[in-house]
Amino acid sequence: MQVKVVLAVGVDSWMLAAHSVEWRSAGFIVMPASTMKEAFDHFRNGDFDLVLLGNSLSAESKERLTYLIRTSSSRTPVVSIDDSSANSDSNASVTVKNDGNALLNDMRELLAEKSRPHLAQIHVRGAA
Repeated sequence: MQVKVVLAVGVDSWMLAAHSVEWRSAGFIVMPASTMKEAFDHFRNGDFDLVLLGNSLSAESKERLTYLIRTSSSRTPVVSIDDSSANSDSNASVTVKNDGNALLNDMRELLAEKSRPHLAQIHVRGAA
């Protein structure tokens, strides 16, 4: 199983603690960041497969961080966690409800979708 590294920005510490074992067994290593500066510094200096934006971040902070990630030419999926399905971060790859089990499934699906074009390229190159 390939390990996926996740940057969790403003994700509630209780949620991280409650789901860390489950996420770890699913192949995710989660690095927490509590401030925007810390998050962008980690992102700029690291290699993350996914970024989680917690519901404790303001909509403006989520939009700003997503903008910074996108302007760095990164295609890293950004998942915005929100308690209300009415709110949606238009810059994020997806907005999900604050439910640890559903979030894990959404993370898996998003990363699977991200890897499909790459696998198709490898298959096509290998056939030539």
